[in-house]
Order: sequence, then C-alpha cells, then structure tokens
Amino acid sequence: MRDSVEILICGAGAAGLTLAIDLARRGIAFRLIEKLPSPFQGSRGKGIQPRSLEVFEDLGLLDRAMATGGVYPPVRKYAADGSFVDEEMVGADHPPTPAEPYRLPLMVPQFLTETLMRERLLELGSAVEFGVELTGFATTDTGVEATVRSERGDEVIRARYLIGCDGGRSFVRGALGIDFPGKTLGVRAIVADVILEGLSRDVWHRFDGGDGKQLSICPLAGSELFQIQGPIPLEGDIDLSAEGLTRRVVEATGREDIVLRSVSWASAYTMNARLADRYRDGRVFLAGDAAHIHPPTGGQGLNTSLQDAYNLGWKLSAVLRGAPGSLLDTYEAERRPIAAGMLGLSTRLLEGFKKGDNRRGREVQQLDLDYAESPLSFVSDAASHLAPGNRAPDANVRGAGGGATRLFHLFRGTHWTLLVSGSASFAPRAGMHIHRIGPGLEFDDHLGQFAAFYGVPDRAAMLIRPDGYVAGVLAAAQAEALQAYLDRVLPAGT
Repeated sequence: MRDSVEILICGAGAAGLTLAIDLARRGIAFRLIEKLPSPFQGSRGKGIQPRSLEVFEDLGLLDRAMATGGVYPPVRKYAADGSFVDEEMVGADHPPTPAEPYRLPLMVPQFLTETLMRERLLELGSAVEFGVELTGFATTDTGVEATVRSERGDEVIRARYLIGCDGGRSFVRGALGIDFPGKTLGVRAIVADVILEGLSRDVWHRFDGGDGKQLSICPLAGSELFQIQGPIPLEGDIDLSAEGLTRRVVEATGREDIVLRSVSWASAYTMNARLADRYRDGRVFLAGDAAHIHPPTGGQGLNTSLQDAYNLGWKLSAVLRGAPGSLLDTYEAERRPIAAGMLGLSTRLLEGFKKGDNRRGREVQQLDLDYAESPLSFVSDAASHLAPGNRAPDANVRGAGGGATRLFHLFRGTHWTLLVSGSASFAPRAGMHIHRIGPGLEFDDHLGQFAAFYGVPDRAAMLIRPDGYVAGVLAAAQAEALQAYLDRVLPAGT
C-alpha cells in the first residue's frame, strides 16, 4: 500500500509535535509517526523557557500549559549535617514587563507537555500514529519514498519532505550518514519519576552528602510525582526499582523517613553534547535531538528542539505553496548556530553544577537569541531600536474601536506582519497583515510602548516574520523593495 503526503515527520516528541501543530494550522498534509507503541511517560524535560512560552501562545497552548504546570519552587540546599538554606529561583524578583510578558520558566513534566500538544494537534484534525517505525527511505529530485512498519505490516509513504525528529539515536541521521560530533561529558546520572513520602512539595530539595552523593528531589508541578536526579558511577548496573532508589536516597540524605512507594519511569544515562554536521540532506531535514543533544543543565534541550520546529514549519509551508526553495536553506543557517551556543551554555552550567554552583542567568530564558546573521535579514538605511533577526517584543496598543490589545495578538497566526509607524502607504499582499500605528490610525500607541520598544521612524515600517522575529525596517520609499523581498519568502502570485 502506498500513501502520499507533503510532509512525513518521524518522531513525536516536542520537536515533532510542534512541527505537526504548525503544519496542521497551515493546512499542510502530513503524517506524524512514532515507533513507540504509546506516548512517552517520563519527565526527562520539565522546564518551558520564556521564549518557548511565547511560541506556545502563538500555537494556542499557553494557557493550557500554565493551568497544567506551575512556577519553580525555591531550592532548599541541605548540608551533610542536615542543616539547610532556602534560595529563591533566579529571576523570581523580576516581574513580567509589557515587552517580555513571560520572565520565568514554567515547570511542566514532559509527559504532560506532550499530552497537551497531542490534544492541540487533535483539535486541528491530526493525530500521532504510534507503533509505526521508519525502516528505510530513498530520496529523489521530487520527494522521498519511505518504508514504515507497523502491526498492519509494511507500507510505503511518498512525501515531498521527510523530517527526522527521532531523537539522539536518530535513524534518519544515521541513514543519511551525517556525522554527530561532540563529546561525552564524563557524567552519568539517574533521572526518575516517583511517588514518595517524607518530603514537602513546596521546595526543590537538593542534598549534598559528600563523596559524590549529591541528589536532587523536585516536586513535579501538575502531578503527584517527584523527580529524582543525581550522579552515578560511570560503569555498572543501577537498581532503578523503588527499593533500589530508596537505598540511594538514604545514602545521599542520611534520612530513613523518605520512602519511595513507586516508580513511574526511570533512566540511567550518560551526558553528551553533540551537534550534527548538517541539518539537511536534499529533501530530508533534522530537528530537535536528532540534530543536537544537550546535558540537562539549564533546561535548554527541549526548548531548543521545539524552536527548531517552529523555525522550520513556516518555511516548509511557504515552499510547498510556491515560495522559492532557497528559503529552506535558511533553516540550518539560522538554527545550527543557536544549537551550538546552547550546547556551550549547557556544558558551562554543568561544570558549575559539579562545583555546587546552580546559578542561572537570563541566558537560559532564550529571549535574547537572534538571527542577526540570517540571510533573511532585510537591509535598510532606516534606523530603529531593533535590528534584523532580533526577537520582536510585545507591547500594549489600543484599537480605533477602543479595545486594548497586544502586538503578540496581532502576530498570532501563520502570517507575516507589517507594523507601520504613521500613515505611510505599503501595498497589501496575501500572507501579510498590515497594521498602522499612530494617532487616529488603526492602533494608537497610547502608552508609548511601541515607540519605546521598536523605535520605528515616522512613515517607516517594521516587517515581522511568522515566527516573531524582525525581518527588517523599511523606509516609506522602499515599498517596491518590500515586494521584492516578499517574493523570496511568500508563495508566487500571493
């Protein structure tokens, strides 16, 4: 049996689900396959960083995630003698601002995050196909012919593009022969989701029993579970049963009142930092852990993965609808340097963690990541507070009808956005929304936030990409240049 779709996504973790949601809302025909027979039930990743929360808002996931998860609790650090000190999470004293409405990471166990994403995908008319494994594929000038196996037998799927979101041991990456250089970081650890008694849920408990007997026990928001993390010897079998983990807890804490009742998921793993040599081979792309794997410090892996997919989705859709194929070259050009930077950050944080330094700065929020060197940057002489490739900040404005709104609400969806300062004229274009901001216009900058955050000169405009980054600033005289630029990124004839 043969089936034809535009996109075949292999792997239904955070990257695959993000890509599927984005394609579904754009009306792109795809299949999302996952070789596991049922959804992943662990909390390997539990932190949604502020920039990813902005992505969730655009995808219609934010409020559900907020209602499901919770803020990170203070950290309680225990000394070997049982004494402790409590420390607030870094950034807890920095409230949201109009430009940055989400300033703290949200804790949501990975299995709950992915549940919310599958529900959103179902609302959009699609679903994950579990128990379907990619066993081989061949590429042509026009597409990919993939063989998959399930309980129904073998099936051939023809697709225009194949996206490998199939994790650190990616079958897709291996089949392409793409190198995955990096290093093993000399740290092996356990992570386990458990039901336990003897610890409160209002703090993140961190024990330092000396002699490498560190242990972290964190209450997982949105569940009854605690997550246990800690280093283990580089070699040897590890008992991950409730009894074995209870013994480990007693050794690290010196307390026998902490008792594990059950283990819902557990893993022993070696930390690595690796980055694929390239993200594309013709009609096949890599995203998420298939392209990069991180140590868990700083909570960057899952967030970098879903933002890969958020970057790739709109570009695939545009090309499938007639935009120049060269647009897809910008995916690796933009995302691979980001992953390299995040790998460096996670590795540096791991070295600090080994020395007992758990401090996290603004850099983990991913709000300052940009595509400054992107080939999609529009070159202009018009000045502003923002440069091409910068994240477009939020701001409050008031509509001519009297209702208040936010720029993020204007950005939400699958379109490009042109914010015009004043009444300058720019020709409309399918796939681009134009909003004029100024006294007596569509939106009034009544609080001065647009002027403060964007600094667009009068009668100039700022072009915002579908993924919320600045493409460039255009003077009123560059109306024709804008149309030429849009020919590069929008389907022909729109």
